[in-house]
Amino acid sequence: MSDLPREVVDAAKRLTRLARRAVDDAEAAAYERDRDERLDEYGFIARVREADDTLVLHPAEWLAGETARMDRIEDTDRAVEIPLSGSGDPEEWDTVEAHNADIVDRVAERAGEVHAANARAFADFMGNHYARRMETATAEELQEFLTEYYPRNAWPSEKQREAVAQSLEHVFAVTETAMPEVTAARR
Repeated sequence: MSDLPREVVDAAKRLTRLARRAVDDAEAAAYERDRDERLDEYGFIARVREADDTLVLHPAEWLAGETARMDRIEDTDRAVEIPLSGSGDPEEWDTVEAHNADIVDRVAERAGEVHAANARAFADFMGNHYARRMETATAEELQEFLTEYYPRNAWPSEKQREAVAQSLEHVFAVTETAMPEVTAARR
């Protein structure tokens, strides 16, 4: 069993994927630095194993310089391996995408195309980053969508930008799910 809390593992995975999708080197480095600082609090480091495109999180004490020392590895279960390619089972992703597309359609019927466009951006975010249904988003994921993904990837119109918070409210309303409270941008 790894010494890392689940939320730290999830953050490391998310930040690694964001770094890989970054449009420039400075942005990628910022995501990697954030990931590394979070892992450092627990004495862990991150490495991407290129052979199978897997993020490996393991105790820093296992290394001597850049080399893993077998005599320092007592329990391999302390490491965490996260596949970075794909989002898991393709059939599961298709099911999530179909569910989220239905929500986008329901938002369009309820509130119009501006809100539907924002809902589609949120569906893409939840599907591609987390392979989950939109209404399962946590407050942290909503915050990430609003502050990181949406401004960089959605290419919203002025009307869409003005309406995005209300669009998310429509997503949760059509799914009859309570929307997590989102705080002001954390920067």
